[in-house]
Amino acid sequence: MSVKDKVLAAAATLTLVGGAGVAVLATAGAANAATPACGDSCIDIFSHQFGTFADPHFVMDSFKQGDAAGTRVILFRTSNSDPGEDFVYADEGLTSEFYALGLVSPEVALHFGCTTAVEGHCNTFVGQGNYEAYEFMYAPYGVQTGLCTGVAATAVNGEHVTLQPCGVSSKTIWISDNASGQLTAFAEPLVNGSDTNFTDPYGLTYGGSSYPTDIPRPPLYTESVLGFSSHEINSNQLWSAYGGVLP
Repeated sequence: MSVKDKVLAAAATLTLVGGAGVAVLATAGAANAATPACGDSCIDIFSHQFGTFADPHFVMDSFKQGDAAGTRVILFRTSNSDPGEDFVYADEGLTSEFYALGLVSPEVALHFGCTTAVEGHCNTFVGQGNYEAYEFMYAPYGVQTGLCTGVAATAVNGEHVTLQPCGVSSKTIWISDNASGQLTAFAEPLVNGSDTNFTDPYGLTYGGSSYPTDIPRPPLYTESVLGFSSHEINSNQLWSAYGGVLP
């Protein structure tokens, strides 16, 4: 049974909200979120640098609406007719729960979800130390593909984010690092679960230096969250999510 099935409510009501010690889950909607066929479980991941929940401008998209493993994930202009922007939560839960399922390493669990990890057991930290974690599945027109946003190899600087099989390893897990996102409300870095650098962990990044354009479609990749300890996070690494029923 998945983390989602065991511990959390329906994805239709979920929204990442940062800056409160623990990631808050709430309801939000947007008039231009994905396709109507995706239904009330559809979510959109967007850069806080571009817009708000009501008008996010640019969101996560599958390049050329691809549904094959290895397809790059990009940032693209919002549309309610583009199936490439249809994503759902494959799993959501605490980092410690993903560790219990064998989907993140003991080192990741120690840093983001535990006080100790002994003989395969994770003693969860009650409070701010056990961060929310997610898998985002590509679901064009609401049809789940079994492919989630992730990396093909261990996250490093410049590793492209692509569609990868869900629920297989830490590479498709994204940890909502609310401790580093307190500078900006409603936005947090998303650290990849394969991370091995806990001084400046590898987070989801849009690499543009200016407002994105439709062509070329900006690819997403992992890059060190250099402001991790100082909370001065690169604005390209602050992300939010919303979900709900389309008008």
